[in-house]
Amino acid sequence: MIILDLLLLNILVLCAIAAIRVRDLLSAVIIFSAYSLLMAIIWLQLGSPDVAITEAAVGAGVTTMLFIATISKTRRYE
Repeated sequence: MIILDLLLLNILVLCAIAAIRVRDLLSAVIIFSAYSLLMAIIWLQLGSPDVAITEAAVGAGVTTMLFIATISKTRRYE
């Protein structure tokens, strides 16, 4: 059990660092969505299924869709 917790924590930290360091906004949104899903799994491991469902719905679902809609309204410069 502790191995799973440490693995989730390491992946969570890697997602956070990758979301900050990546230069493409769409990639950052996708990584942020993965971060939110990992947080939902961690909340479930901690015994809070209501918080986990809310995190998955709002963090990974609604927020990701709003970010993608916002990015689609902007122009991409290279």
